[in-house]
Amino acid sequence: MSNTAIFNKKQIVKYLVSTFGIAWIIQIGVYFLSKTNLASMYQLILAVMMFVPMLGVVISGAKIKDMGFKPKIKKNIKYILIAWFSPVILTALGAALYFIIFPSHFDISGNYLVENFGEDTLKQLEQQGLTYPIYILISIISCITYTPFLNMFFALGEEVGWRGFLYPQLKSKFGYKSGNIIGGVIWGIWHWPLIWLIGYEYGTDYIGFPVTGMLLFCIITIGLGIICDWLYEKSDCIWLPALLHGSFNAAATIPLSVTNADNSSMRLLGSAPNGLISGLPIIVFALILFIGIFSSPLHNRCPQQNFQNS
Repeated sequence: MSNTAIFNKKQIVKYLVSTFGIAWIIQIGVYFLSKTNLASMYQLILAVMMFVPMLGVVISGAKIKDMGFKPKIKKNIKYILIAWFSPVILTALGAALYFIIFPSHFDISGNYLVENFGEDTLKQLEQQGLTYPIYILISIISCITYTPFLNMFFALGEEVGWRGFLYPQLKSKFGYKSGNIIGGVIWGIWHWPLIWLIGYEYGTDYIGFPVTGMLLFCIITIGLGIICDWLYEKSDCIWLPALLHGSFNAAATIPLSVTNADNSSMRLLGSAPNGLISGLPIIVFALILFIGIFSSPLHNRCPQQNFQNS
């Protein structure tokens, strides 16, 4: 299988040093950029940063070509559908749970858009003959049709590094369960400077900032990492976790766009799928896979393929 490995300490060290070093320098740069009138460029820079883990694999000397780049569409139809639509379903369930608990936080007036992008943004929608509810509907349609596939190409940069290289090596050394947990924590820590410096995902005005945000994000990345790794194992194709990753990124913005911006201090709880409440469906789904799939005798074997120098 393309997603197995023999633990190679030298490659792991090279990968982690380069991936964290380059990404953290970029994240610190984004912090200083956010203080200038070029702050709007940070999303583009973060998108480019998603390719850093792939670059880390190249620097480590490991092979990339054996990670399963053939789509195998006919064989993987079921898993393609799971990768495509499960993030939308899990995100919708998490948002629904959050708004059931906090119904006053639901808002389709456009307050979120005004607070984050300025009043002119809402006026531009009106000039195009669009109401805010119609804008939300269009956003939902895009996130369940083409946006996951666009995002997939950026997410591939991370998936090659995490699921394609790091997770197989960690699982070969520590076992499938511990390997997934360790890999998820590493993936979460990779984002920590952003969470601390610019309030990535959760803002800055929540209890315990930034530590609680950092810890919660690691819980989410453990869960999401388990789902991505399960898909990779089942499909033997690196495009599938990339599609799921891209679909999550697409769906995650929808709940925020219907959340009252005045409750930004509650983002640690939701409504995006990385919140403590709204992230529960992801955690539950990952836990089901973790307990069920990884208890199989198949996953008690030590994988044998080696990621040697290309």
